[in-house]
Amino acid sequence: MNTFMGRLILRGKREREAFIRRMREVKWSLSSEGKENRRKLVSLKGKFSGRRCFIMGNGPSLLKCDLTLLRNEITICSNANYLIWDKIGFVPTFLTVEDCLVAEDRSSELNSIHQTMKVFPFDLRKFLSYSNDTVYVNFIRDYKGFPKFSAKFEDIVYWGGTVSMLNLQLAYYLGCTKIYLIGFDHHYAVPDKIVNHVITSETDDVNHIHPNYFGKGYRWHDPDVERMERGYAKARSFMDSRGIEVRNATVGGELEVFGRTDYLSLFDSIKE
Repeated sequence: MNTFMGRLILRGKREREAFIRRMREVKWSLSSEGKENRRKLVSLKGKFSGRRCFIMGNGPSLLKCDLTLLRNEITICSNANYLIWDKIGFVPTFLTVEDCLVAEDRSSELNSIHQTMKVFPFDLRKFLSYSNDTVYVNFIRDYKGFPKFSAKFEDIVYWGGTVSMLNLQLAYYLGCTKIYLIGFDHHYAVPDKIVNHVITSETDDVNHIHPNYFGKGYRWHDPDVERMERGYAKARSFMDSRGIEVRNATVGGELEVFGRTDYLSLFDSIKE
């Protein structure tokens, strides 16, 4: 079989699998659970119109911020951020996951969380169960014209190379007009052993907020910083065209796609 024919067969297989997944989602959307999910999702549109929000990255620099200042703010976190909730003394407003490895490896922990609104792709339903505090979105992972940014979060959400792109689309959907990024270190120490873009950790995690974030035995995808930056550039262009301000308030880090803002300067109590 030549390479061209092999690619055609592979593409056909992917298209069939995508069609089957979509039909399952449509069928579920017509169930009582699916209709409830749709109501919850639609209810989030513009819920925090005109307010600011903070998207919490999971780089070590996040812990250099006085996170207690965020207790009364709209906050969006992701993945295993819950490992530091006891330390920071509050639960963020939203928790998101879009990576299938995180969903599978931490399913029991994620399913046991009920203090926040969880936003998950529908295709992770086999790992991340539906509950009163869960909402599923139609998350598109494979599409032409990468990267894209959704203006209709209730209908479609695009993968952008990092869970932070899901979070940016969510922040826009919530109606937030000022969005601040913290804990976006945007650089990684990557081991030599990578199999099909997947790393299985053999040591404590030095790239994130907790040594067990991707600690020994946990799997994570080889981070593609250049691809992330393409996604961020798309997000910035989209937000700029709609008058939404996105600023990077990370302490240090290497993300320069967005303009910088000093974290402490955002709080009047500190200014005084």
